[in-house]
Amino acid sequence: MRLSIDPDKCVGAGQCAMFAPDVFDQGEDGIVELLQEEPPESAHEEVREAADMCPAQVIRLIAHAERP
Repeated sequence: MRLSIDPDKCVGAGQCAMFAPDVFDQGEDGIVELLQEEPPESAHEEVREAADMCPAQVIRLIAHAERP
């Protein structure tokens, strides 16, 4: 799994950092910061939950098969 985020659309709710704190953080402005573009498999469930809970839907999960 690979991740991308769109920080321009982030509303700073912090759901991602709460569900997957090893993968997401928030800057001083509250905007999401991606800590791990390719999180370990052990974090995938947390990442999916974080993506589902994001009110602005700024987290995109990319399967490895989608790589260019």
